[in-house]
Order: sequence, then structure tokens, then C-alpha cells
Amino acid sequence: MNKFELQYKIFGDQSIIIEWEKRIDEIILDDIISLRQKIIDSKLFLLDDIVVGYNSMTLIFESNPVDFKKNIKELKKLYKTRPILNKVERILWKIPVCYDRKFGIDLNEITNNNCISMEEIIHLHTKMIYTVFFIGFLPGFLYLGGLDKKLHIDRKDTPRLEVSRGSVAIGGSQTGIYPMESPGGWHIIGRTPVSFFDVNKTEPCFAKPGDKLKFYSISEKEYLALEREVSTGKFNLKKEVL
Repeated sequence: MNKFELQYKIFGDQSIIIEWEKRIDEIILDDIISLRQKIIDSKLFLLDDIVVGYNSMTLIFESNPVDFKKNIKELKKLYKTRPILNKVERILWKIPVCYDRKFGIDLNEITNNNCISMEEIIHLHTKMIYTVFFIGFLPGFLYLGGLDKKLHIDRKDTPRLEVSRGSVAIGGSQTGIYPMESPGGWHIIGRTPVSFFDVNKTEPCFAKPGDKLKFYSISEKEYLALEREVSTGKFNLKKEVL
């Protein structure tokens, strides 16, 4: 049984945006993923890409012009069919993070702002299992939901011009990892040696919306050893099929 009244909107010359209720919710994410899989399996649409957001999905069509009226009609019919969510494989990815102050350059700020110790920050950040809601901002940047409320902190008033690749950070009620060096306004609490985007791979980003992610703490020595493994292609990311 479908739970939501969806909005279908034409976006430019070759795209349709489907919108759900404007809130961050795993039930909505599951519904988006289910419809995405139905669209892929149906083979009714010639698409260049499907882009998932917190509460939306954008279909980018190959052909131009696009018969929007026909395609929206087909999408509405498809949405009403039986959900197939159990067909979508979910992965739990386990990500090593060094929370040493050398890497966690904003730990002191969070400690002072949230009245919480560094040890508690690490404990709370590693105990949660996070949900990948969508990928954006940068290629391979995962927007993760599930951060403990004690760690919520507003984004920086003035973003940094350079955030190091692999930086693990907190912004508002979310946590995430910078897949490459870039500007950024989130608070940095550690760093991972894991590569989150590799253009040379068939799947440049290993994770997808709906997957889960769990951090585990490592020492600086372990970080440097894993960094060497990653650079030589010998590192195997820990994962479980859910």
C-alpha cells in the first residue's frame, strides 16, 4: 500500500522531479528506493540518470523532447503497484576513523559548545548506525542520518576554504565524510583513509542511498598503515549484507 501523495514536476527540457513530503524520514527513503527500483525494472523509460534526494527523485531522460504527460502518467501507475523493496540489497559499511586531535581539529569546539568530553564525542559517534540518505554536494559525499542529538551543532558561520580529503565531520543533525579536498563548513572530528570516490572504478562511489554505515575508532598508527593499504589497492573495506 502506497503511503504518500506524490508531486510530479517538469524540470527543464529533459527531467521530471518526483517529490515526497518535505521531511527527513527513513520511511520516505524506503518509498523512494522502492519506486526507483520499479522504474529500473520496468524498462519503460529511457533515462540517463536517476538522482535521489532526501524527499525527492529526479529522472533525467535520454531523449529530447520528452513526452512529459505520457511519462508522468506511467510513473503514477507504476507507483501504485506492489512495493518491491525487499529486492533492493542493503549493505552495512564499516568505516575506520582516527579521532586524534591532529585530525579532529574541531573537537575542542564541540566539547565547549555541547558541554561534552572528547571521549563521549567518539563514543556517541561510533555507537550509531547511520543511514545513507543521498549523495551530493561533492561526488561521493554521503549525507548520513542518525546522529545522536548530543552531537548536533550548527554549521560554522565562516566555512573553511580547504577541508582535507577523508575528513569526518558534523553539520547540524548530520554527519558525513569529505571525499576530496574542498571548502566546507562542517565541524571536523576525525579522518578516514577510506576513498569514497574513485572515477576509475565501475561504481565510483561504493555506497548508495539506503545503505547503512558505522564508524569505528582507530589510532594514528593504524590510520597511517591503512592509508598505505588504500594507496596500493590492498585495503578491503569491511561490510555486511543486511
